[in-house]
Amino acid sequence: MTNHNIDEDRLAELVQRCNKEVDEGLLPSCQLAIGFRGEIVVDHTIGDAEPATRYCFFSATKPFIAATVWQLLDEGLLDLDTAVASLIPAFGSNGKEAITLSEVLLHTSGFPHAPMGPNVWSTSESRRSRMAEWQLNWEPGTRYEYHPTSAHWVLAELITEVTGRPYADEVHRRVTSPLGIPRVLGLSLDNQESMAELALCEGEASPDELESVFGVREMPPSEVNDETILRFNDPHTREVGVPGGGGYGRAADLAMFYQALLHNPDDIWNPTILADATGRVHNSLPDPMGVPANRGLGVILAGDDGLSNRRGLGRTVSSMAFGHNGVGGQIAFCDPTTGLSFAYTTNGLDRHQIRQPRRGTSIASLAANCVSQAG
Repeated sequence: MTNHNIDEDRLAELVQRCNKEVDEGLLPSCQLAIGFRGEIVVDHTIGDAEPATRYCFFSATKPFIAATVWQLLDEGLLDLDTAVASLIPAFGSNGKEAITLSEVLLHTSGFPHAPMGPNVWSTSESRRSRMAEWQLNWEPGTRYEYHPTSAHWVLAELITEVTGRPYADEVHRRVTSPLGIPRVLGLSLDNQESMAELALCEGEASPDELESVFGVREMPPSEVNDETILRFNDPHTREVGVPGGGGYGRAADLAMFYQALLHNPDDIWNPTILADATGRVHNSLPDPMGVPANRGLGVILAGDDGLSNRRGLGRTVSSMAFGHNGVGGQIAFCDPTTGLSFAYTTNGLDRHQIRQPRRGTSIASLAANCVSQAG
């Protein structure tokens, strides 16, 4: 990593590309940040926002939960083979008795769209009662389908159970605070200044467009819809700290988090566990679109099969790059080969199923190229 430098010409091209949708009026604002050699070296805000503006990370929140779990694995408080029901008995119903922590982390646990709405998500007791009602869609461990929120409610309850403290507090105490990152999850009502208001962008892909790109005339069903997305504007939703998608912060906070995953300052994580979680594919099952999952323990690996763009990491990263994006165009990843970390956040939620991922591929690809080999 020491033989690489930031390429200013490529950086200018990236910034110009990130300006495009804001200049055209599609997105109200965005932020981009690059981390390199343990610090933030690029921090730009574009559009109707300030440098201090915080954005919803959506599913780019998920690795913060995983990073907390990695510490608990090291401390022996959790084990990948632990049955969730052995720690949360209410979970062990309707065929869920043997589901393991590993299956939950890898999105193979079989309850991808199990509900957990605002009427029950405010207390641990009500969350566990709802989990008891969850039904399985398939036998755990036999299939992969992305669990947008359900799996991370389980991980959150496991964190609470074994530490005796609220999961959002533990994420901050164990991960963000030691890294000098402001609290991202479970923001009190008096800690919600400078929040970017989420707004929906017009336009959706037609069935013909979907078929030409993805080979299907409609996308798989998802709990992530306009109503659920806009709910993250609500101060009380921000206060709860939805573990699978309710983190908030600056793009620089995300980029700094990924620098920490590259450099492991003060050995915050056990190096062996960190390397296994972020550097080895634990789940290669195909998703509903036929793309191998390439999941580590809480992050997605680029892989060497030419499908890194289908995993949200662009086309120019190394096979060892890893990250986790969020709905509406949030991007977060790092590349161990070059030492770069990158984050892009926006409050303009583009619902066009082709335009949005193409933008993400373009931005991520340009970002990964901002580090060049030193002469």
